[in-house]
Parts: sequence; structure tokens; C-alpha cells
Amino acid sequence: MMNLQLTGKTAIVTGASRGIGLAIVRELVAQGMQVVGAARTLTDDLKKSGATPVSVDLTAADGPRRLIEQTQAKYGGLDLLVNNLGGGGDKEHPTTFLESTDAQWMEMFELNFFSTVRVTRAALPDLMARRGGIINFSSMCARIPHTGPLPYAASKGAINTFSKGLAEELGPQGVRVNTISPGAVLTEQWSGPDGFGAKLAAARGISLEQLLRDVPAELGATTGQFADPAHVASLVAYLASPLAAAIHGADYAINGGAIKTA
Repeated sequence: MMNLQLTGKTAIVTGASRGIGLAIVRELVAQGMQVVGAARTLTDDLKKSGATPVSVDLTAADGPRRLIEQTQAKYGGLDLLVNNLGGGGDKEHPTTFLESTDAQWMEMFELNFFSTVRVTRAALPDLMARRGGIINFSSMCARIPHTGPLPYAASKGAINTFSKGLAEELGPQGVRVNTISPGAVLTEQWSGPDGFGAKLAAARGISLEQLLRDVPAELGATTGQFADPAHVASLVAYLASPLAAAIHGADYAINGGAIKTA
């Protein structure tokens, strides 16, 4: 394993109970970091990951403050914030704009955008004091909106704008800000028997195995493959490390070549 010089540093990962978030937690723990895994529901996998699990609703007004206070009490400060919390890109919402409601738009922005804004605001004093880093999670839907429900895609587009602006503001103060925009990643949401993938396969009248073969190409992935959560986690660890000190204000796409533009 490459030495990323992260041993002893402290990270918060939101949306840490499963999928990409859990993979990130495991990778950062393996790199020697002290990790706080934040999630509304604490899974057994998160509890066994080596991280400090914290149950918190980050859409609640006091959730971000409580998360930071618990991290400070446990570890004395913070070096890295990974804003992975998000959801709603699973087409559970109406597929056309006219069918969508204000409540659905607000739900998407509260979960995907405002939770990131609030946690970042609460964490910034520590991150500025330690010249730390922020990694925000967007989606390829922000660049290719038709690949997800419009409220979800718009909320992720807001994450991109927020991250770029924050990078300009915080760079001179030593805080690096970058974004990761995954495409199709093979989590339980796709592969699990009760996940979105199973529901979509049933609606199409095909097997889940057939759906999983078809989806990457349908989304335009040149590789024809899903990404693995571990691929995303490895990128997070690298971007968090001093080895990536010159990478700032970047948006990394992990989508098997689904985004064709430069």
C-alpha cells in the first residue's frame, strides 16, 4: 500500500453506513486515519469498520453542529471532511418536470445540497486551523442531467458550483476543496435483492443479472462496467493526502467514460 501520509489525521465521512460511504470509511481507516462515520442509521458494517460511528440527522438544524462537537470531543479537531451524504438519484421521484412538486425539489436540495453547506460551515473553523481538506460528492447527473431525476441532478449541479466557489475562497487559507462525481457504482442499491436495481429489473421484466449487464452501457460508459466503491474510496484517500497538495478546485469523474466531453 502506498504511504499517503494520513496516519493520525482525523476525518469525518457523512453517509457512512453503506455503499460508497462505507468503502471510504474503510479505506481511510486502513490508511491510519481516525475516522468518524456519520449516518442516520448505524449499520453493523459501520460499527465494525474501525471508525467511530455517530448517529445524526444532518438535515436537522442542529445535526451538523452536534457532529462536529462530538468529533472535537473525541479527537480534538478535524483534518478532512468528506461530504458523501446524498440520495434520490434512483428514479423514485417523478420522471418529468411537470409531475414534480415543490416538496420533492425541497427534499432533494435539503438532502443533497443544504446538508453539505451546513456541515461544511460547522467544520470550517477546525479545517482552517489545520489547513485541512474538503471533498464533496456530486454526480455525473450534474453534467448529464437526463441520467437522473431533474431535482436530483439540479441539486448535484449546485454542489459543483458551491465547491468551485468555496475552493476560490478557501484556497488562500490553506483549505483544499475538490469534488468527486461518480456515475454508476455497484453498491447494494443496484445489486441488492431489495434495492432500486431489483425494482427496475422487475419493472422491465428482466433478471437483475441482465439489468446489471445493461445499465453501464445505457448510461454511456465506454467500459461497459460499473465502478467499484473501492475505486471511489481510493481516490478520496489520494485527494486527502499531502501527495495531492496541488490539486484544488477539481471535479473528478468516475463513470467509465460516460462523460464524453473534455
